[in-house]
Amino acid sequence: MIEIERKFKVLNNDYKAQAFAQNRIAQGYLSSDVARTVRIRIKGEKGYITIKGIGNESGLSRFEWEKEIPLNEAQQLLAICEKGVIDKIRYEIQSGNHVFEVDEFFEENEGLVIAEVELAFEAELFEKPNWLGEEVTNDPKYYNAYLSKNPFKNWKNDN
Repeated sequence: MIEIERKFKVLNNDYKAQAFAQNRIAQGYLSSDVARTVRIRIKGEKGYITIKGIGNESGLSRFEWEKEIPLNEAQQLLAICEKGVIDKIRYEIQSGNHVFEVDEFFEENEGLVIAEVELAFEAELFEKPNWLGEEVTNDPKYYNAYLSKNPFKNWKNDN
């Protein structure tokens, strides 16, 4: 139940032509406390509840527990989440032995595109697609919980 992932900015839209899947996602937070976020997500026609712990010292690993829940329950829980529901399309792209998940954000976070790759261990090597940009793994402003309260459209020229 430990998640190891790295996050990156995306340089261009080339990933879209390489995607083997895409889903619209709505997600909100029952708790956005960095030590224990509780997320509700609707991905396509499925609902999920996810609990994440605080990251380790490197920022690459953290506890994650997720369970599928009925869609109607996810919709009801999403309705009582903290202000700032995230709306995005997630594209899945195979690159070597890994699958990158690229999130294209909408509404308050329009213009932000972030890629993530999950790893088996922190030092695992992976092929970097040509559209992969600067790594932002250790920058909490790129966490969805942060984006729900501090949307990309409000960022100044620091993005």
